[in-house]
Amino acid sequence: MLCAPHERHRATMTLITTTTSEKAWSPDVSVFAPTDVVPDALILQTAFIGGEIDGDEPSLRVAFVDDADSAAYVDEGQEIPEDDPTLDEVVVQTKKISRLVKVSSEQHRKPGTADQLAQSVARDLVAKADRSYLSDTDPVGLLNAQGVVDGGAVTGSLDALIDLVAELESNGANPSAIVLDPLGWAEFRKLKVAADHNQSLLGAGTTDAQQLILSLPVLKSRFVPAYSGLVVDRNAIAAAVGPVRVASSEHALFSSDAVQIRATWRIGWKPVRADRLGKFTIGDAGSS
Repeated sequence: MLCAPHERHRATMTLITTTTSEKAWSPDVSVFAPTDVVPDALILQTAFIGGEIDGDEPSLRVAFVDDADSAAYVDEGQEIPEDDPTLDEVVVQTKKISRLVKVSSEQHRKPGTADQLAQSVARDLVAKADRSYLSDTDPVGLLNAQGVVDGGAVTGSLDALIDLVAELESNGANPSAIVLDPLGWAEFRKLKVAADHNQSLLGAGTTDAQQLILSLPVLKSRFVPAYSGLVVDRNAIAAAVGPVRVASSEHALFSSDAVQIRATWRIGWKPVRADRLGKFTIGDAGSS
């Protein structure tokens, strides 16, 4: 039986798929939960994760009810007056953090190289995320966010910090942690029980002080600006966090006999109630 020319052509065509094409057309991609790969990132420890966003244009819209403080006593049998709730939202935009590294095929095959590269990339993602989350201007970091309470300088005693936490609690906050840089934590550890005493306010010199201040856990990060700190209520910060995606290709640099490794992580954040977050500086170094 004879076939028409177009039918013979169709019969000999091969379907191109990711399993039959070269790897350069379908590189391997690994996806990891951020809590497994970058668990130390401050955004994971100090914000509530509202969802995941993929792309620069889509946004995470977090709805909340603005407390009206309008509850009232009503006499027995009397009609309860109606009250319209104030419905509000914050819009969280995300940005993608990325890292691309290149190593020779020979180096990539050396024992331990892949693990060391993975750890290095993870540290770099955390560093960029923490810097942005705290002190960037685009996107706006928490220390630069409008409405965050400024507690001033904590010098000589914890009084200024006590006042700041009390003000945040008066605004409805339930503080969950204090974020400090290592130099700022050192300043707190130098505080003495009295001017003429050598005993540390936060612990004896022979046994290191437990990382607690005012019963709040202290999170240290070298990416916090020096001699500064932040009191956070994780329920007052909305965040969008995606998975950490890692891809490698031996074909992108085929002519160089090298391997490229790419890591990306998309994150975004925004204070829901900025007046429940407080910033402060530490010691004379922080106030200068």
